[in-house]
Order: sequence, then structure tokens, then C-alpha cells
Amino acid sequence: MSEYPQANFLSSAHRVDQFVEDAGAEVAFAGRANSGKSSAINAILNRRNLARTAKTPGRTQLINFFSVRQGQRLVDLPGYGYARVSKQLQRHWQQLLDGYFDRRHSLAGLFIVVDSRRALGDFDWQMLDWAGRIGFPAHVLLTKADKLNREESATALTNARRELRDEASAQLFSATKTLGVDKARACLEEFLRSYRRGAS
Repeated sequence: MSEYPQANFLSSAHRVDQFVEDAGAEVAFAGRANSGKSSAINAILNRRNLARTAKTPGRTQLINFFSVRQGQRLVDLPGYGYARVSKQLQRHWQQLLDGYFDRRHSLAGLFIVVDSRRALGDFDWQMLDWAGRIGFPAHVLLTKADKLNREESATALTNARRELRDEASAQLFSATKTLGVDKARACLEEFLRSYRRGAS
């Protein structure tokens, strides 16, 4: 049984004025188009196909809002990096993300999903910059860790933590093998529970 039996899809937004009500607390998930972000969301919520996965990277082209429980949400941001889309759509995504991070008072934390076989990229660091500037915590999921052996996994985690320093926490994760799912779930709960920014 899912730890989030009430989890359900709320709405998709192509424009800032389509965002759901800015109340309560929500945690956003961001990552490259081929990082395994949707699979990570499904594994953490223990809900099959709640966030849509696809063989073609970059299918998340809207900001998708999901209810976790009353007054708490998870937000799936558009995949960035390798998505095979037009420059015009990429510019639109950038403007949409700018609007989301600049205006969203209910944002309690950010998960950045990174393929454990790759280093953090420019867009990942841009997300971290947003988190630091606005003042909410960030957590990095090093996904697809099942593709690495034990030594490679340890090296990937050590390197990521060295790069991140105090800017974000990090962990190994595999949706396929459910590696690190409990830890990621605990982090999600901590972000939602400790939320203070924008509270009246």
C-alpha cells in the first residue's frame, strides 16, 4: 500500500496564471530530460505511473502539480538539457521556470534529479542558485545508481557531496531497485513539515 494513498494529479500549467493556488506547502522536482525524474517521483510516492514516464526524454513539457495530502503538493518541473524541442519552447520553459521560482511562496524545497553516471550540469547549478537565492533547501538524488558498482557508487556520492558542499544534501537513488527511496521520502516529509517561508 502506498504511503501516500491520497496522492493524485491536480493540474498542468503552460503559463504562470495556470498555477494552482499558492497556499500550503509544495516540493518541486527538477532534472535533466533523461535523469529519471518521473520514475523517482513514482517510486517516492509508491504510485505506479502517477508521473508519466516515457522512452523519449523530455516529455514533461508543462509544470505538473500533484496533491500529496491536504495542503501539501509535489511539483514536476519540465525536464531540461537534452530535450529535443525547439529553441522557442526552450525559451518558454525558461520563462515559465523563472515565473515559478520568483513567485511561488508555497515552495518548501527542491529535489534535483541527476544521473549518478554524470556530473552536475549547468542547469542543475542554476536550480541550486535559485534555491540559495530564495532561501529554501535542496536535495540531490543521484539516480540510476543500480547501473554502478559499489566503488563507482561511493565515488559518485563523494564527488557530488564535495561539489555541493553546504548548498544541498545528496544521496544515491534507484527507482528500479528502490535504493534510497525511504531516505528520499523522509527528506520530502522533512521539507514539507519544516516549511516556514511565506507562512502568515
